[in-house]
Amino acid sequence: MNESSQEILKKFQERIGYHFKNSKLLLQALTHSSRANEMQTGRYGDNERMEFLGDAVLEVNSSDFIYRHHPEMSEGEMSRYRASIVCEPTLAACARDINLDSCILLGKGEEMTGGRQRDSIVSDAFEAVIGALYLDGGMEPAKKFIDSYVLNDLENKTLFYDSKTRLQEVVQSVGKEVTYEEIGEEGPDNDKTFFMKASVPGLLDETGAGHTKKKAEQMAAYKALVALKARGMI
Repeated sequence: MNESSQEILKKFQERIGYHFKNSKLLLQALTHSSRANEMQTGRYGDNERMEFLGDAVLEVNSSDFIYRHHPEMSEGEMSRYRASIVCEPTLAACARDINLDSCILLGKGEEMTGGRQRDSIVSDAFEAVIGALYLDGGMEPAKKFIDSYVLNDLENKTLFYDSKTRLQEVVQSVGKEVTYEEIGEEGPDNDKTFFMKASVPGLLDETGAGHTKKKAEQMAAYKALVALKARGMI
């Protein structure tokens, strides 16, 4: 990464509209263990503990949101809905929406092996930022961040969650089946992108891309669901 850590911190704070009183908290939130090990900053120089805290703050706020906005839901329904909001792929997508993935500080080896594209690393950093906001300013800035970047556009986010299962249910209801076909790949072995096509005869053909075949299938299924929704089939 060519930019200095300070430049990265400054741009990210401007992006989210919050300026940390203690910028070291944000620096730690964006520091992956591979970078901490490389810089020899000590056992607690990475974002793992902060991610633990952010996860708890996110769960409280998402639970409160669901409880207040969905009085018709049972406990089980609320749990499933929350899982769709805070799952790893969804949080990684939320992080990429604000370009947080480009701000993560990785070790050279992790960078070279495609760590910046891994949902696990990106979603953990996102939760660590929530933890940093909570430590810096309390619940108010953490909640504002969650409201703005997690609890927005929920209809599409929950549509993305387990989209392959949802698509299968929709097409089976009209007596059809969905199939997936690999149609190509590109990039080096350590940073490959796969392209998969979801097809339903006489109904749809949608292509998705991802760094694994499973993620490419999920994206193709999500695009198919969006198309079906536009036709009033969902």
